Amino acid sequence: MISSFVITGFLGSGKTTFMLKAVKEHFKDKKVAVIVNEIGDIGVDGKILQNVYSSVLELSEGCICCSLQAEFEKGVYEILEKYNPDFLFVETSGASNPFPIMLSLQNIGSLLEGVVCVVDAKNFHNYKSNETFKYQIGSSNIIVVNKIDLISEKELENIENEIKAIKKEYNLRDFLTSEEFFKDFKIYKSKYGQVDEDLFKHVYPIRDLPKLPAHLSLINHLEESNIGEFAVFLEKELSYDELEQKLKNIPKNIYRIKGIVRLKDFQTPMVVNYVFGYTELSPIEKYDGKSFLVFIGENIKKESVFVL
Repeated sequence: MISSFVITGFLGSGKTTFMLKAVKEHFKDKKVAVIVNEIGDIGVDGKILQNVYSSVLELSEGCICCSLQAEFEKGVYEILEKYNPDFLFVETSGASNPFPIMLSLQNIGSLLEGVVCVVDAKNFHNYKSNETFKYQIGSSNIIVVNKIDLISEKELENIENEIKAIKKEYNLRDFLTSEEFFKDFKIYKSKYGQVDEDLFKHVYPIRDLPKLPAHLSLINHLEESNIGEFAVFLEKELSYDELEQKLKNIPKNIYRIKGIVRLKDFQTPMVVNYVFGYTELSPIEKYDGKSFLVFIGENIKKESVFVL
């Protein structure tokens, strides 16, 4: 029986960075397979992960939690047959509820070790009222408060208290008996997605999950939350300053941008991560495709974005 971890968290929380570091540092002597779910037809995270792992399955054009459940289960079976991994990591879309994924893993016989929700401490106030985020907290037994280096001790204390309140209200329960699935949960603090190995060794057990009625398990979370996305291909090579200036003019309802671009100032392509006005660049070695950016937000229109 293969052991699995589900990595959830709202858009831009640092899920991919967390997973990359965790696998490289704490599972380096194990054979690990990764499944990543993107909400658009161009997968950024999958391209990043394929620089590190050969056994990466990327699912796009929707959420695993809705239209892709059958494809997800089929993909897991194929990974098990082809690679025979020791562990499976599933990174969900930031716009999805992880529960149906947990259910699918149980259905295929995987031992679900933990559901990790990565929380962006810096931008917590921007999305703490989002219903999808609250269900992500409620469906997790491990919560990682990431980017704590960007906030004060008092802010961190307030965030932890709010997370506990959300967890209490949205904790995953049996819809027939109202019994909670998690015996307990634990909050970890993180800088740059870094966590101790202890996180993966002392996981609170998860009870068996009841099968949801089909109409409940196939909820389209993207439509419910009005979260949409579109991709823009860059027709010309920009400098870092030009890109930075354009990103400063992004409408406020676009709160997540990610992509891979070639800039005049850098020899290698750069991964762009933009979250609520903050931009971070990092190099990616093995990429020979076109430069592109994926814009994610609520009620967004392609024509509202600058021309590249």
